[in-house]
Amino acid sequence: MKRPNPLLWLYFQYGGRLPNRYREWILHDATCRTWLARVLLRTLVWLTPIFAVLLTVLVLAGGSWPIALGSILLGVLVALRFTVANAMESVDARLVRYGFPPRHASATRQARDADAQAEEDRRYRDQWRGE
Repeated sequence: MKRPNPLLWLYFQYGGRLPNRYREWILHDATCRTWLARVLLRTLVWLTPIFAVLLTVLVLAGGSWPIALGSILLGVLVALRFTVANAMESVDARLVRYGFPPRHASATRQARDADAQAEEDRRYRDQWRGE
């Protein structure tokens, strides 16, 4: 699996389209165990420059540090809440742009989770049978 370099990764985080040679990595990014953490990181990457400018303006305008930091923290929390609420749809839509069928990421994650649950159930049954 070919991973994008840091500049391409940053470009991808801001909504840029990667070349098709990264298609497998994009699918992995959307379906791995840490997919939600990756979506949250993407949101934080988006927000960093905005909040850096906001913090600078607030402090230069004579605002107090606690109010500036509190407002930024509240903004981050609200943005992360919206991100979590729309994460599945966002990731599925991103994969559609790369030619995957609609809801492919969700279906892949559900199948992986079902396989893991079946394996856990099998081990649990075997444990209680004494095998």
